[in-house]
Amino acid sequence: MSTATAAAARARPAVTALSDPAASAAVTAACRTLGLPTVREQAGELAAAAARERLTHTAYLAEVLVAECDDRDARRRVRRVQEAKFPRAKRLEDFDATAIADLPAATLAHLATGAWIDAGEPLVLLGDSGTGKTHLLIALGTAAAEQGRRVRYVTTAALVNELAEAADTHQLSRVVGRYARIDLLCLDEVGYVHLDPRGAELLFQIITEREERASIACASNAPFSEWGATFTDPRLAAAVVDRLTFNAHLINTGTSSYRLRATRAQKGATAPS
Repeated sequence: MSTATAAAARARPAVTALSDPAASAAVTAACRTLGLPTVREQAGELAAAAARERLTHTAYLAEVLVAECDDRDARRRVRRVQEAKFPRAKRLEDFDATAIADLPAATLAHLATGAWIDAGEPLVLLGDSGTGKTHLLIALGTAAAEQGRRVRYVTTAALVNELAEAADTHQLSRVVGRYARIDLLCLDEVGYVHLDPRGAELLFQIITEREERASIACASNAPFSEWGATFTDPRLAAAVVDRLTFNAHLINTGTSSYRLRATRAQKGATAPS
C-alpha cells in the first residue's frame, strides 16, 4: 500500500453498523457529552421526517444542527430578558405610538432596531405621570434584550441605594464595572425622588462611565429645568443633563394619560353592542 493510500485509509471516518436502539442510545449519550439538548430531543423526530422527505445525510445533519442553533438563540433571548429585571412585561407591539405626537412611526421603528444602542446614544423620555414613558422604556429594553444585547432596568432610587451599599462595603468599583458592561441601562424615575449629595455623585459616576460609549435610556416626569431639585447641586444637575442629552433621542410623551386612554379603549372594545 502506497503512503498516499495508507494516509487516505487513516483519514477515512470509521462507520459502525449500529442497530436503531443502539444508535439512539449513542446519540443521546453523545448529545449529553457535547451539550446538545435540542439534538438529543429532536434527532429521532427529524430522522423520521428526513426519511419521509428522502433527505440526504448532509441535509438531515443540517436540520438537526439548525434546530439546536435556533433553540439556543431562543433560550438566549429569554435569558437576556430575565437578566434585565424588568418589573413587568411590556412590548412594542402593544404600545400605541399614535397617542404621542412627538413619536413618529419612523422614529419608533428606528429605536426598535437598537442601532442607537450600538452607537452609544442616549434616549430621554420626558412627560407627565401615566403618559407611557415606562411602557416605552421597558418595551424598547425588551426588544434590545431579545436582539441579544445585555440590558438592565432599574429605578434611579434603587440604583443609588445599590451604589451606596457597594461604597459602604468597598465594592463600588466592582458594581460600577458591572454596570459599565451593560449594553443598555434603562433608568426609570429620574427626578422622581430627591437625591442627597452622595447619592447624586454616585449616579453621576455611572452616567459618566457610560458617556458616548454605552447607552442609557431614561424616563422622567420632570423637565430638565427641575432636575436641580433632584441633584441639589445645580452644576451637577447641568452636567447630568449635558451627558444625557448629547447626541440623544429626546421624546416628550406629553401630558395626556396613556393609561387612561388604554383603559378606555379596552373597555370600549369589550363593551356589549
